[in-house]
Amino acid sequence: MMYLRQYKKEDAKTIISWCRDELTFRKWTSDRYDSYPITENDMNYKYFECNGDCSENDNFYPMTACNESGITGHLILRYVGGDHRILRIGFVIVDDKKRGQGLGKEMIKLAVDYAFRIAGAEKITIGVFENNKSAYYCYKSAGFRITQQEKQEISEIFGEKWKIAEMEINRNEYF
Repeated sequence: MMYLRQYKKEDAKTIISWCRDELTFRKWTSDRYDSYPITENDMNYKYFECNGDCSENDNFYPMTACNESGITGHLILRYVGGDHRILRIGFVIVDDKKRGQGLGKEMIKLAVDYAFRIAGAEKITIGVFENNKSAYYCYKSAGFRITQQEKQEISEIFGEKWKIAEMEINRNEYF
């Protein structure tokens, strides 16, 4: 049985080990780190010293997914622009040796349930790179749908322009 708990500094070692190549790393971090690979200290600095790059206090919630075998996944929750009605999920990653087993969907569903039932969110958003089809289908199977917003172009990664498809789920769609 999977459960979410608050991220701990010692989780970094396991989580960053799942990024065995730079492509996986860039898809996971949305290019939020300047260099690859990162260290445990890099991840913990961003999370604990930089508040996940969030300017508002009490706005950044890193979570670790665990089951009987240990750490299986990781994601973050953050309020969008300080609006406590909208939570955004990001930095979603699952143990690379266990991908394709439904763990990502299970973790996302736990996060959605937490966001609506505990955090009181009215809407949850998530962005996915167009070139990350497995993540797109994971989020879709967890109840997210593409929004009407245009896809946002982000900075160049590997000399390419990567676009993000915005997805969301509303409270009234969930209950």
